[in-house]
Amino acid sequence: MKKIIAALSLSLCAALSSVGCVSDRTKLGEKVTELRYQSTAGLVNLAELAQDLGYLGDLKLNYVGTVQGGPQDLLTLVAGDVDFASAFNGAVVKVVAAGLDVVPVVASYGSNQAQSVGFYVLENSPIRSPHDFIGKKVAMNAFGAHYDFVLRDYLQKSGLSQDEIAQVEMILLPPISSEQALRNGQIDVAVFSNILEKRALKNGGVRKIFADIDLYGGFTAGSYSMRKDFIEAQPEAYHTFVAGVAKAHHWLQTTPIEQVQARFSRIIQERGRKENQALIPYFVGYGVDEVGGVQKAQDFAPWIAQMQAVGKLKPNQIQAESIFSNVGNPYAKTEH
Repeated sequence: MKKIIAALSLSLCAALSSVGCVSDRTKLGEKVTELRYQSTAGLVNLAELAQDLGYLGDLKLNYVGTVQGGPQDLLTLVAGDVDFASAFNGAVVKVVAAGLDVVPVVASYGSNQAQSVGFYVLENSPIRSPHDFIGKKVAMNAFGAHYDFVLRDYLQKSGLSQDEIAQVEMILLPPISSEQALRNGQIDVAVFSNILEKRALKNGGVRKIFADIDLYGGFTAGSYSMRKDFIEAQPEAYHTFVAGVAKAHHWLQTTPIEQVQARFSRIIQERGRKENQALIPYFVGYGVDEVGGVQKAQDFAPWIAQMQAVGKLKPNQIQAESIFSNVGNPYAKTEH
């Protein structure tokens, strides 16, 4: 894990050094007509939904590849290879703490009663308490992202020392592969969320240890971010994107799920990426209860506190209220 974290740090440094090479997207007066982005195969993200609903107007989306997790998406954003990125808010805090001008502009996903992040074992597993995680293998979609932060917070709040937490072996594994790996005995704990959780429960034989909402209740977990220099140079594209995604949130929050699933299926079929649609019937939403994906300080405060607790942030180094922006979101009562 230390090697992977080091590799991510090197990637971050490389991204930092390349910022000066991507000024073509941040020049005043040169209007951007498309936004480059990454997404997950077999799903429709909020920006893609906004475009299909007509909420982005003439602004087009340019798909450049499959994302491997929020931290990787953020690094790609910093490097200037995409124009917006979705990531867990704890990962965003890390990037901001590194001195990068990345701004969360609208919520992208969350956890609520309809869909959350659960840590699962097989029914006959001896794992039943936080201390049982010591020495066990837990699948992670990405280091320094949602699952990582939540697991560490759970173990820390349960009284485990940092040395004991370090003995929990975190295995990098795509979420789509985690269920089979768990059933094959290759890992001891799998993390299921949204449609993957529903599919695993339908297949049976698994038992939940805890979920993120057990720790925090319903919460906005991740945001779409943009680079500050892009926002300043391309205000029209920025406002169109934020308003479009906010409206897509509202549409998703107010439309019967059967209609949502049907629309997602059509979008996937029409874009022609040869994607498997097996997960669509399990989709119930992106877990954001805030109308229009409006952001608030509490979306970032827990992760700042957690990083301060382990010495990765100094007290008052970052203020949760100053990280994000709701400017351009038509559902925000006050523009922050």
